[in-house]
Amino acid sequence: MQVPGVASDEAPWRCACHCVLTPLPIFPMPHTLASSLCRRGDTEGCAFEMCDTVVIVGQDGVLFAKNSDRDPNEAQFLDWQPRRTYPQGTSLKCTWIEIPQAAETHAVLLSRPFWIWGAEMGANERGVVIGNEAVFTRQPYAKSGLTGMDLVRLGLERGDTAERACEVITQLLADHGQGGGCGLEHRRFTYHNSFIVADRGGAFVLETAGREWVVEKVRGARAISNGLTIRGFADKHSDWLKTRVSASRARQCRTQELAEKATGVADLFALLRDHGRGRREPHYAWINGGLNAPCVHAGGMVASSQTTASWVSQLRRGGEDVHWVTGTAAPCVSLFKPVQVSEPLDLGPAPTDAADDRTLWWRHERLHRAVMRNPTELRPLFIPERDRVEARWLGNPPRGPEAFVIGDELLKKWTEAVRSRPVTDVRPVWVRRYWTRQSRRAGVA
Repeated sequence: MQVPGVASDEAPWRCACHCVLTPLPIFPMPHTLASSLCRRGDTEGCAFEMCDTVVIVGQDGVLFAKNSDRDPNEAQFLDWQPRRTYPQGTSLKCTWIEIPQAAETHAVLLSRPFWIWGAEMGANERGVVIGNEAVFTRQPYAKSGLTGMDLVRLGLERGDTAERACEVITQLLADHGQGGGCGLEHRRFTYHNSFIVADRGGAFVLETAGREWVVEKVRGARAISNGLTIRGFADKHSDWLKTRVSASRARQCRTQELAEKATGVADLFALLRDHGRGRREPHYAWINGGLNAPCVHAGGMVASSQTTASWVSQLRRGGEDVHWVTGTAAPCVSLFKPVQVSEPLDLGPAPTDAADDRTLWWRHERLHRAVMRNPTELRPLFIPERDRVEARWLGNPPRGPEAFVIGDELLKKWTEAVRSRPVTDVRPVWVRRYWTRQSRRAGVA
């Protein structure tokens, strides 16, 4: 594959955790900072759609993991789409624009924010997995175009290998560009994108700035977050202020460290649940809440984001791929369940941003939001049992339907145990107020 901006055999310069090092600025006053980040021009917790993605390329296959961090009420759901063929001249409506449809699309399993055509992460029947990251660049932001999530889905539907999926994404960038609003609460919030694209044989990091792009082949463990990382391309295009506020360097260093130590799926579960070195529970900063660790918890006054879905894939050469998904927010209090692209599940109606106990995502929010009042006291009520279930499943994974039935029974049991225990809310006052507003908006009882 031709790679603009870096020779195919050139190893990009970076520190041990793959960061492109830049001076750390002194923050402006909060109101100045907030208005520079959010076109609304106020300081009420502007939502940043942050994520963290890792891949490990080994001799026996590839491990992939991602946390999707978005608005706290932005429910995600698992969406199975079958293989399809289309007549010539068919149009496809993506999130904001229409493009020509391909003659044939692969069967895919997607983790989708409810209001977006595209996906935060997903897999196809050919063993390709993709996850994207918001990145902030100095290139102009288009008012409309394909979102990064649209590009994830299109790469999966049209790419039969990781390399081919990269080619699909870069050609779509050239043909249609990227752009359009990407936030639920703040619809004009937009960004450019980076991707990890993997299959059973290897993986690539694909970074973009407008219609420009660069690709790097992965060797060993590789982590990306909400900042450009490939030397030359990052130096030219990175927006240091938004990248700094996203806390991507801290999270990327941490996920890279953990990925290099990981030997299996259980280690990636732990990586996605990590609250930072030496921390068992979230730590909230006034500026950006819990954005400084891979398991993100919302509550910042300037920037705020919440892990709303998590995904781990085990792609095995010569074997069956297994994908592990939460289908729920906050992996630290969620159960990973095995799923297959080839085995669609009926999980009920798609969620919205209003609480609805018919949906798995919102049923779990009753547990999640209760636990976070005082996780030190409440997590021990159910985490040991959750960990035993996951350990048993890793040794002998059940089929998806069985796993989700068991998971729902456990969720009900754990929610009752947690909500019946009186505790003191130990979060900082601004975090408590933030979550009170979010739960009121969604109608969470």
